[in-house]
Amino acid sequence: MSEIRALPAYGPLPRERYGVFLAVRRGIPLGVAAMAFLAAAFHLEGRGWWMLAGVAGIAVAWPTFLRGEAYRRSRTAIMRWDGLWARAIRPLARWLGQEDAWILSFCGWHNHRVREAFMHRKARRALILLPHCIQLARCKAGILDDLQACYDCGKCPVGDYMNAAIASRWEGRITNRSHKAYREAREYRPDLIVAVSCTDRLLKGLIKLPETPSYVIPLTLPHGMCVDTDFSVPHLMAAMETLVQPLAPPAKVQPLVREA
Repeated sequence: MSEIRALPAYGPLPRERYGVFLAVRRGIPLGVAAMAFLAAAFHLEGRGWWMLAGVAGIAVAWPTFLRGEAYRRSRTAIMRWDGLWARAIRPLARWLGQEDAWILSFCGWHNHRVREAFMHRKARRALILLPHCIQLARCKAGILDDLQACYDCGKCPVGDYMNAAIASRWEGRITNRSHKAYREAREYRPDLIVAVSCTDRLLKGLIKLPETPSYVIPLTLPHGMCVDTDFSVPHLMAAMETLVQPLAPPAKVQPLVREA
């Protein structure tokens, strides 16, 4: 590659859609709490138990109200709780034909919270995780070993990502297995992961790595699972611009001074 192509234009991060997940995650516990307190008002014999149930409902819903630094400190526990809700409701969503919509709502809720957490203090050490299936199936470029082996033909998003990564000095990995991506993330120890994958893997990744804040971007599957998939490079660029502190340009190399 002789030079970096002009990068695609990008705007602000798109609005996250998380209403369905939040309605379930927050609405059900608060609804149970309201019913328990109402029962306590009329059922005097069991008032203590009803009050206890109401307090428990509020406690279950309370993590959904945490923001900023409070969210960062409690993120691991919050992700484990929310992951339980996501997995518990998933069979019902699948039965209703809304499995992907449910998972994307869960992902949108956590994207929203990550954006709030990094609004005023951007990440200093970010890692991008991409799946190998964004490369054309018939392409022979060895991008797993060396991203710059990409032919930059413009037929898949790898070329645009490569140019953006070189221009902005992003740290990223393209892997062909989920467990490799998790291992790369744990070894690199980022304070933010920006991950691109299909909905099932996004859910799995958020649950597997609850300790690391993650902003996730779903793939589009024009040819089905794991074949010539696509994603929005401008969306990725907007995420990195919004959430990650830009790296300082490399220092200029000073010429050696030969002593007399």
